[in-house]
Amino acid sequence: MARPGSRAWVPLRIGGDELPLSHWHTGSRACVVQNQAMKLWRLTRVGHTALDGAGALRHGGRYSPPGMAVVNFASEAGLAVLVALRYFPDDPHEIPGDYVLGWTDVDATPERVPDEHGEEASRAFVTRWLEERRSLLAAVRSKVLPEADVVMMNPAHPDAARVPPLVTRPFSFAECLHTPPMTARYTSEG
Repeated sequence: MARPGSRAWVPLRIGGDELPLSHWHTGSRACVVQNQAMKLWRLTRVGHTALDGAGALRHGGRYSPPGMAVVNFASEAGLAVLVALRYFPDDPHEIPGDYVLGWTDVDATPERVPDEHGEEASRAFVTRWLEERRSLLAAVRSKVLPEADVVMMNPAHPDAARVPPLVTRPFSFAECLHTPPMTARYTSEG
């Protein structure tokens, strides 16, 4: 991985294990790079913006079983919307109008969830990660949009208390998914 204005960066390894990006080096000497805050996104309903994992605790999630609190974020705002769309009726006007798009900045590097062995292995990894509380964040490549990540936060991790609450804005699927005015022009040109 190349950094602007520097030589190529390579992972720092100890005992064969690759350390997080914050410990990568240029080859000649090790240096520590300060973590930069990640902007993480959530699409949720008003009244469900707390970052406590209560929904996943009750219902589970794609990568977590019921009975374990976890807060699911998207690495990109568009992914948060796209994932939510998969669960809604076909008509955007039937979707409740009390959704908000929220974001928070988290100063942590997520642990990478291995996904090459299938979803069962990923779920087992996430379950252990939650039980052991070994890091605040874990990220897995999105199945909906593989160029982005689902980033999970463990609300039981000691650093979770330092994560700022969501900054939100109203989000309307009906407005977002309206029929564009130029659609008739493109469909009539055949």
